[in-house]
Amino acid sequence: MENWLIRKIEKEDNQQVAQLIRAVFDELNIPKVGTAYADPYLDFMFEEYSKPRSVYYVVEFQGKVVGAAGVAPLENEDPSICELQKMYFLPQTRGLGIGSQMMAKCLQSARDFGFENCYLETMPFMKDAQKLYKKVGFEYINASLGSTGHTSCPVWMLKDLRL
Repeated sequence: MENWLIRKIEKEDNQQVAQLIRAVFDELNIPKVGTAYADPYLDFMFEEYSKPRSVYYVVEFQGKVVGAAGVAPLENEDPSICELQKMYFLPQTRGLGIGSQMMAKCLQSARDFGFENCYLETMPFMKDAQKLYKKVGFEYINASLGSTGHTSCPVWMLKDLRL
């Protein structure tokens, strides 16, 4: 898959991003309650990530959004901690190194915003994603942080961005 591009989300991407996330949830049978699927702003990602110290990127291929991820302050938590949010890729984009490049871009943005730690939540069966997270320095922690509302995500990880 050549000629793909990672860029910041635009308002016109909202519908494709929401469809992408919902498609991955359906494909992997991820619970829809207590996860990102139920987030009220799923159809308004451009607006949600236009807030301070927030950014959301999409992977564009042949005019279509085929992957996405972002960072934003972790709600109800120390302002030095951000959250890696809504990182999803369609099947044809997986295993090509695009996730690693997307992760690097998100973590660099987090550092540029002045965050010291990055938190994420994921599902136990998402082994490939966890492998990627561990590769870039995320470590498992024993409890959730902040108030994500994602009660169905029992795997929590944290990365020190200062290392």
